[in-house]
Amino acid sequence: MAQPVTNKPFVDVLSGRRQAVPPIWMMRQAGRYLPEYRELRTKAGSFLDLCFSPELAAEVTLQPVRRFGFDAAIIFSDILVVPYALGREVRFEVGEGPRLDPLDTPDKIATLASEADFTKLEPVCEALSRVRAALSQATALIGFCGAPWTVATYMVAGKGTPDQAPARLLAYRHPEAFATIIDVLVETSIAYLIRQLEAGADALQIFDTWAGVLSPREFARWSVEPTRRIVEGVRKARPDAKIIGFPRGAGAQLPDYVAATGVDAVSIDWTAAPALIRERVQSKVAVQGNLDPLALIAGGAALDQAIDDVLANYASGRLIFNLGHGIQPETPIAHVEQMIARVRAYKG
Repeated sequence: MAQPVTNKPFVDVLSGRRQAVPPIWMMRQAGRYLPEYRELRTKAGSFLDLCFSPELAAEVTLQPVRRFGFDAAIIFSDILVVPYALGREVRFEVGEGPRLDPLDTPDKIATLASEADFTKLEPVCEALSRVRAALSQATALIGFCGAPWTVATYMVAGKGTPDQAPARLLAYRHPEAFATIIDVLVETSIAYLIRQLEAGADALQIFDTWAGVLSPREFARWSVEPTRRIVEGVRKARPDAKIIGFPRGAGAQLPDYVAATGVDAVSIDWTAAPALIRERVQSKVAVQGNLDPLALIAGGAALDQAIDDVLANYASGRLIFNLGHGIQPETPIAHVEQMIARVRAYKG
């Protein structure tokens, strides 16, 4: 059955309708490259205090939309609020990133709560409601969670590592214990994403930032299958839910990921092979991406060329213009303005 046309170009692309001018937003668009964010961040206290203050999180979410007129806002939060709701200690060390109590043995995994305390996540949903009320009707609102594999890598190691070897080793050595973490994260993520839709999100994104470190067999087990279960679980409650998957670094495994998970769109990084994506991915679902964040830092003719390449490769099909990963803090604001102007001048 045909999906109803909305007045949100971002949602229309997810619903199957190509836009002549691709809608545009950026991963991590609310963040450190903006002076208004840095100012508010210094007042907020800790990073988690900022995430869990509905008023402040809503304001941070709205800042880049006000400044740039993006077609979508993404709620300001973090993928590690889910372990926090599961009773794990989560803190963010300045200059070092997240720190958690490691779940690096089967005995420690046995201490993981089987159900989350969703009262801890209510501030995120309140922030979503505030943002939805403040956004124009044409601007979409995105909720999100981390994919179970990626969230589990931080829970096992207690921090980020270069190739997430601690989680990979644990999954090889103790697959049943590791599956316990994944199962809890799947069920918690389903409930959390449904709450975000109820709070006003138009679409959801599942960030699997560390999918690319897995072998094909492990990718199918720990990235694809848990994501499929989340999509199925959310759609059981909300059959019309629009969901974007982002298995960063999945490369040639993207067609299988799309076919197996049932996502409405897939976000691609800047290393994706255009012909493969066009023929075997974009022919099935919408594509989101995939400008190199370093090209955005570089600016000038190099940025223009990189933007034109994305448009030439994908704008003849369903495209949401985005970066191939999050914007970097040192990105000049003028370069973001250059990117938006060039994308919106596209004659498709």
